[in-house]
Amino acid sequence: MIIKNVLVYTEDKKFEEGTIYIENGVFANASSDGEVIDGEGCYAIPGLVDVHFHGCVGADFCDGTPEAIATIAEYEASQGITTIVPATMTLSEEELMKIMSNAGAYKNEKGAILAGINMEGPFISAAKKGAQAVTHICKPDVEMFRRLQAASNGLIKLCDIAPEEEGAMEFIDAVKDEVNVSFAHTTANYDTAKKGYDLGACHATHLYNAMPPFAHRDPGVIGAARDSEHVHVELICDGVHIHPAVVRATFEMFGDDRIVMISDSMRATGLTDGEYTLGGQAVKVVGKLATLVSDGAIAGSCTNLMDCIRTAVKEMNIPLESAVACATMNAAKSVGLYDQYGSITEGKVGNVVLLDKDLALKAVIIGGKQV
Repeated sequence: MIIKNVLVYTEDKKFEEGTIYIENGVFANASSDGEVIDGEGCYAIPGLVDVHFHGCVGADFCDGTPEAIATIAEYEASQGITTIVPATMTLSEEELMKIMSNAGAYKNEKGAILAGINMEGPFISAAKKGAQAVTHICKPDVEMFRRLQAASNGLIKLCDIAPEEEGAMEFIDAVKDEVNVSFAHTTANYDTAKKGYDLGACHATHLYNAMPPFAHRDPGVIGAARDSEHVHVELICDGVHIHPAVVRATFEMFGDDRIVMISDSMRATGLTDGEYTLGGQAVKVVGKLATLVSDGAIAGSCTNLMDCIRTAVKEMNIPLESAVACATMNAAKSVGLYDQYGSITEGKVGNVVLLDKDLALKAVIIGGKQV
């Protein structure tokens, strides 16, 4: 495949006029494939990588069926999200085993590539559970994690914990070379979080949400992440979870090389207002806002990752070059997938998206084939 007459997004976060070649499903420096796409001045960006979302168009990753994953993969691909790392919820080990086994056995036939799993529960704090069910919350458990990882065939790329919980530091030390550890749904103060990051944790889940605020005398997880240069932080730019001024301040504080843009989308994404479920709990959706029926807590988002980019650029004044980095390169790096995905680089999987100057989707290519 040859994609010509496009502005190609490069690894140094710039757009340059150029031509993209894809041969045998990977980016190449030339191509003998006869298919030629004229991009007509479009932006050519890497396929997006969403490392934290739960579902869309009526399906949830925690449904634990091949059909649910296939539905999710097809919708995500249709929106330009070509690599997915969907998230679990706080459920019983039995339920999680089913979900992990289903994902581990899944065969990608079409749609976005299932490249990993984000294990968001159950090693969290009940005090900051958010939309997670309190019933199955438990202390960080190394052997439980390893059982689930084995069931997933090694697909778990992120494991979320609350670092203040009993056994958390021992957990980080034990698994830091097996999985990327993220801090989530936590009451941790700065010192506790910094200790965990110094031990080897390297990620912060949906920054600002389900954690203490960034206070001037107690900066909490946010401050600890800022002071730990190896840590990536997730940001939901849906226009609901975080005020635009805070999004801009976060880019100033962390830079566009450490922020990972995520959607945290749930099964209502791509559908109309109404009542849905998330982790077995009833959720009411009105516009972009999803809340638990039980207590009104925000329950994920109803916005896909490409729309988050559009919101960040058009409504929050984030440069397109920065937003793209956060939804592609940084995302892939944060879960150890940058050797295959996240940039238009020779040898990587040929996932590329064409956008017009208004950021409308013009084409999606996965592995050198147009979706």
